[in-house]
Amino acid sequence: MPPPRGRRKQGRERAAPPAEPDRPHGVRRRAQNARVHGDVAAAPEGGAWNDVYAVVRAIPAGRVMTYGQIAALLGSRLSPRAIGWAMHVCPDDVPWHRVVNALGRCSTDRLGDMPPGLQRRLLEQEGVEFRLDGALELARFRHVPRVRRVRVR
Repeated sequence: MPPPRGRRKQGRERAAPPAEPDRPHGVRRRAQNARVHGDVAAAPEGGAWNDVYAVVRAIPAGRVMTYGQIAALLGSRLSPRAIGWAMHVCPDDVPWHRVVNALGRCSTDRLGDMPPGLQRRLLEQEGVEFRLDGALELARFRHVPRVRRVRVR
């Protein structure tokens, strides 16, 4: 008969991972090339978030990119969610409103510190049109940056 749910068989207890002296228990070190979801701070001298800001600054007025599109362009070092967190704390010169979700919708209306409809108004001022369901036509307004090909020898 199998053991009752919620109980482990004797002798099969999981060992706790060894704690590192500079890390609290339960916080694991991230692999060097692992994808992150927001634990990479924007360093003043450079860093992952500054790469995000450079991509977003290159989006022309009247065009948009998605969080996932930016993540893929950066080699998936950051998740789409991390791109959103980077946009939430971006410098004033970054056109954050030109980044939308994968459905072509504005994601900022859920944030308590943003006026509802602000992102949509900013995009409409640039000529972006929204459908009745509140989404924009990604096939029409998506910006696809030109990527230089690098020759490997």
